[in-house]
Amino acid sequence: MCHITRPVRTVDYHTAGEPFRIVVDGLPPVDGTTVGERRVHARESADVDAVRQLLCREPRGHADMYGGFIVPPDDDGADFGALFWHNDGYSTACGHGTIALGAWAVQSGRVRAAPDGITPVTIDVPSGRVVARVRQSAGRVTGVTFENVPSYPVARSVEVKTSRGTVAVDLAFGGALYASVEASELGLRVTPEHYDRLCAIGREIKWALNDTELARHPEDERLNGVYGTVIFDDLGDTIDGPHQRNVTVFADGRVDRSPCGSGTGARLALLAGSGRLTADQVLTHDSIIGTRFIGRSRPVPHTETGRRDAIIPEVEGMAYRTGEHTFTLDAHDPLSTGFVL
Repeated sequence: MCHITRPVRTVDYHTAGEPFRIVVDGLPPVDGTTVGERRVHARESADVDAVRQLLCREPRGHADMYGGFIVPPDDDGADFGALFWHNDGYSTACGHGTIALGAWAVQSGRVRAAPDGITPVTIDVPSGRVVARVRQSAGRVTGVTFENVPSYPVARSVEVKTSRGTVAVDLAFGGALYASVEASELGLRVTPEHYDRLCAIGREIKWALNDTELARHPEDERLNGVYGTVIFDDLGDTIDGPHQRNVTVFADGRVDRSPCGSGTGARLALLAGSGRLTADQVLTHDSIIGTRFIGRSRPVPHTETGRRDAIIPEVEGMAYRTGEHTFTLDAHDPLSTGFVL
């Protein structure tokens, strides 16, 4: 039984075309001492999860809706914590959402910022502590760089049998585990015309790998599983570095309209690890709708991670506010928190 009895207020953004709905009021208490624990509670609490359903599902949302709950940070080293959610549950990382949260934190005054220069917004998320570096000029946000948790390759050229034949898939961690495959291996291109086929095969690859040993996180079982499949076109190299276009199929067949922030982190780890991307180069990363992120990587001392192939991804983009909403649920509404087609 649903117990939403008070209005739920949100501020909505899009980052490179991908929505992000921030809940600013109306969320029941989310128990836990860390953001990771709060994610577990949100998944298990009918009252908390009802808010996610209300905001994701039709008629208030849509199948590919995305958003976040603002929660306390793990400690006073962060400005706040965030739980990321979508129509199938709660993710461990979200780069486009972190970019939107950075813009919102500065524009709303949640984090004080000078009218000119860069303001760091530090956020605890289920995969760790991330930073959104918000750039302002004359009081206007002009860009945000998302600094991710340490990211690294997991496996290369893993053979996966699919309905389109056996393909070679790379795996990398970027706050969540992503499979990567070149679209040409699937006989496809990353274009809107191939949207349905890309979505179907991305979902197929994710589930083929999700329960394998490769999908187990070495330290935290809450991070187990393949979160998404990055299907990419390699567009060659510019004078600045690699240029690629991708579509990321995440959760259970949801499609990212942006170039995927944490997925870009996973791509950076693979490209840096193969020597394709050097420290002074950038990845120009386009989405299926033509929006763009710029990705950079910097090494992490292996003493911090125990790995010599880990990097810190930095993903630059921009988020724009699209509206403010007050959502309610009529106790007599037979559709309750909504439906998904």
